[in-house]
Amino acid sequence: MVTLDVRPQLLDTLSALRDRVAAARFPLPLAGAPRARANRDELLAQLDDYLVPRLRQPEAPLLAVIGGSTGAGKSTLVNSLVGRRVSEAGVLRPTTRTPVLVCHPEDHHWFSGMRVLPHLTRVWVPHQDPTDELLLTDEDPARVLRVETADTLPRGLALLDAPDVDSLIAQNRVLAAELICAADIWIMVTTAARYADAVPWHLLRTAKEYDATLVTVLDRVPHQVVSEVSRQYAALLTKAGLGDVPRFTVPELPESAWGAGLLPATAVAPLKSWLVHHAQDPAARHHVVARTAYGLLDSLKSRLPELAGAAAAQYAAALRLTSAVETAYDKEHARVRARLQSGAVLAGDALKRWRAFPLDCTAGELLDALVDSLAALLLCAVTAADERVDDAWRREPAADAPGLAERKASLESAEHRIGLAARRWRRELEEYAEDEVRVLERTGAPDPEVVAALVATAVLGGRRARTAGEGLAERLGAHGVLRLRDRAGRLLVEHVDRVMQRERERRLAPLDALDVHPEPQAQLIAALSVLQKER
Repeated sequence: MVTLDVRPQLLDTLSALRDRVAAARFPLPLAGAPRARANRDELLAQLDDYLVPRLRQPEAPLLAVIGGSTGAGKSTLVNSLVGRRVSEAGVLRPTTRTPVLVCHPEDHHWFSGMRVLPHLTRVWVPHQDPTDELLLTDEDPARVLRVETADTLPRGLALLDAPDVDSLIAQNRVLAAELICAADIWIMVTTAARYADAVPWHLLRTAKEYDATLVTVLDRVPHQVVSEVSRQYAALLTKAGLGDVPRFTVPELPESAWGAGLLPATAVAPLKSWLVHHAQDPAARHHVVARTAYGLLDSLKSRLPELAGAAAAQYAAALRLTSAVETAYDKEHARVRARLQSGAVLAGDALKRWRAFPLDCTAGELLDALVDSLAALLLCAVTAADERVDDAWRREPAADAPGLAERKASLESAEHRIGLAARRWRRELEEYAEDEVRVLERTGAPDPEVVAALVATAVLGGRRARTAGEGLAERLGAHGVLRLRDRAGRLLVEHVDRVMQRERERRLAPLDALDVHPEPQAQLIAALSVLQKER
């Protein structure tokens, strides 16, 4: 008989692996992202709610989760196994809103804490009418686990009635899947009318994939077709590679017509005997626990590489999106620099003002025009870069992620930011001009604003502004002109680079916020490798 491995080293390795799985993110809407997110959530549920708790406390009672589709009779089956009503059943669907766990009174402590299903709020009450809504507290019923006890169940066995796996309520479906992940034994319930439906077969194939301990119940089978339906269902199971799965048939009886009564003990006796035997016989119990636990461990060999591949695809897509932004802004940044060197800012109204200076244009008006022209050049470059990015991202499905689908800043806000930066450059330039004038220490020193206007024209106007340099030389001298032009040129480059970098970062910020990194791929594979060595 295989011994369940409960060494602390294995538990530590599993805990580290669990943290790697939890850290994996799949925010970009790639083709495989929904499946990756679902696989990650399912794996986390199985690790948190089953595998780690089971390995830490192998002596805990077996948990058999009863799952199935709407109207399959799960609650009636649970009530009949227990021998009294513990879970609400009836004609209204979906009936099971709050999951109910039933165990022997001496096993209550195993489930009253957070050992399994730690995300569900426990509601522990003495036996009363399960329809009494006052017992459910003010918690969201979908996140509550009602714990009942019954002397009719043996010690070492707990039954959990889960919501419908095909419920119209999404949170019920999610909760049903989460509960199944906590099971030592999966009991899949279907009916004579619906045993070929897709939903129960999806659950059966999932159980087979993880090699979980599985039991099937064919419920509400009319007496006249019991043999034929059982034969057909067995054939389907065999075809799916599930021919060795224990099968139990529950006939259609008046007590199950509306789900309001209890089935005769004889109707559920074979299933109850099977469960009691596996809970009380040490060898049978160990076989159930070992099979489900090791089945889950073995499934990690394929599931973790699949998650790692999805993480790699996320990072590759994020790199493509980032590269599109970097390339667009690099090109526009280089174009801005080239246009500055060619004197492109001294055009339009700025050129008109320069030609009118100083007779029909003041130094302040010339500076205003130059600042506006510089801001317009930068805004044009940023707008062109964003358009390049938009064009590249339209070919990337990943760009449809929330926060990336629409621009994070409007043209007006970009215009405002760039205008502020251009005016800040002007103020610092005027301070430089005042410094140079102060150094002269002579009477008849030039007006600092005029000096600022001339140096701004000189560094922004290229060849068309040769006379601006000559005017500066007359006012400051050769050394003063060189010093001021050098400082003004460096200041211009710093401000232009800062504007382009900040706008680049603005466009990248929503992508950065998604926190897509290369580490998860390597970390998942490394965690799997460590686990395999430890096993």
